[in-house]
Amino acid sequence: MIRLLALMLLLPLHAAASDPPAPATVAVVYNSEIDESKKLAIAYAEARNVPLENLVGLALPDKEEISREEYDTLIRGPLTAEFDRRQWWKRGPDDEGDLQMQQTRIQILVCMRGVPSRIQHPNPVNPDGSPLTQQQGMMTRKAAVDSELALLGSEGHSLDGALANPYFKKDSPITKAGMPILLVGRIDAHSFPVCHRMIQDAVETEKTGLWGFGVIDVANKIPQGDLWLQTAARALDREGIPTLVDRSNDTLPINFPLKDTAIYLGWYDFNVSGPFKNPGFKFKRGAVAAHLHSFSARQLRDAGKNWCAPLLARGACATIGNTFEPWLHMTHNFDVFAERLLAGYTLVEAAYMSIPVLSWQGVVLGDPLYRPFLHLDGSGTKADDDRLFRAFRISMLRWPNDEAEREKQLRAAAARMEDGRLLEALGLNLASNGQESRAGSVFRDAKLRFDDDYDKLRMDLYVAMLDREAKRTAAAIQGLRVAKATYASLPESKATEAWLNILDPPPPPPVQPKAR
Repeated sequence: MIRLLALMLLLPLHAAASDPPAPATVAVVYNSEIDESKKLAIAYAEARNVPLENLVGLALPDKEEISREEYDTLIRGPLTAEFDRRQWWKRGPDDEGDLQMQQTRIQILVCMRGVPSRIQHPNPVNPDGSPLTQQQGMMTRKAAVDSELALLGSEGHSLDGALANPYFKKDSPITKAGMPILLVGRIDAHSFPVCHRMIQDAVETEKTGLWGFGVIDVANKIPQGDLWLQTAARALDREGIPTLVDRSNDTLPINFPLKDTAIYLGWYDFNVSGPFKNPGFKFKRGAVAAHLHSFSARQLRDAGKNWCAPLLARGACATIGNTFEPWLHMTHNFDVFAERLLAGYTLVEAAYMSIPVLSWQGVVLGDPLYRPFLHLDGSGTKADDDRLFRAFRISMLRWPNDEAEREKQLRAAAARMEDGRLLEALGLNLASNGQESRAGSVFRDAKLRFDDDYDKLRMDLYVAMLDREAKRTAAAIQGLRVAKATYASLPESKATEAWLNILDPPPPPPVQPKAR
């Protein structure tokens, strides 16, 4: 381990994106009718050194969904007036006489809990009175408040359907991009304490950087979305972040015993499921977690429904989602999102670089200024619990093409420390790169290094996953049966039952004869 960590001083490591947005370019919007919303705004401003004069209080109803008229009269109109009064921007008319933003001192808006998140379409019928078709209903003026606010400085644009996002797939800080848009994020969750924790976690994690395991749940739904997740997995692997990739058609099973999860990307269940149903599960501090679903951010007040609120309630620091059906091609591209975060961009920059449209359904939840991978270059405070992950990254960079030497070094470090996580990381890397047989052997060795049954069960599940993917169904079933019996007292043993019900479903109950 010491040898691996010493290499940190010798290697040309990843450099984070430069020129992050300055605190003075951030404005914070809160609900002046809710004391906690104002307190949250002040807490955020103090945590990020945002000038208190950049706070804007709006008198708003305490509800998540508002009408288009309420949005215009209570949010868009007053906020536009504040930008004018404070001389935060310069606008001028376009060829049609509509005002457009030409310059702005404010580049990022942060909405606090208490600011409504959804705009509902006011009319369920066409102008002629005929009912909307399903397609028309999907393309009406429903939208996320934040996605509309991104175009606050532009007037006269259509409200029927989405508009192109000029920042999509850019690879330049917003400070240099010169885009006529605002980047809008929100500190919002099912409770104010969770919101405060999200702010604190972002600030504290930036001191060390975000280190831990990645989890990618492909689930094989639609090729486009699957490709995003597969590409994100490769990006994490390239950066030396050990990542579990589940390629089965079903999402990870209930109570799957994840540990030290720093980044999670998956799809496509309607409500929170799998590992995140386990009452004992908690993300690593500062974790970024997102589940691709049409209604992932449909509501933010119930920690048991949809995805965004539950992920935040389980300790995630940041997530992205949709308030209503966005259509797959108009939601966040998870591959771009992951790649931009890894490059050192802020959460809000990465999120807006990854979504092709505005005036639509996308939301960004978490501190917009958060840079989780700021210290991939080896800098930052060295937390004890992160050293294993830092060492694994160094091993990937030091011996990128010498797998035998890398495995030798990691095995030696795991033996000295009597910690199976380095071997677990190695096994995940081998599995991600098509070396399933070697990965299975490493997982079995890792199991011997763990004392906790929770961790031992995870190694057994990894091996069963490899057997399942390789069509060794009988071996997978046998391994799961042994694990189920061995760890029956653990809540996480439900994961073995879930997979057994798929691979070896119980026979249907006998048909009862009909009464004569």
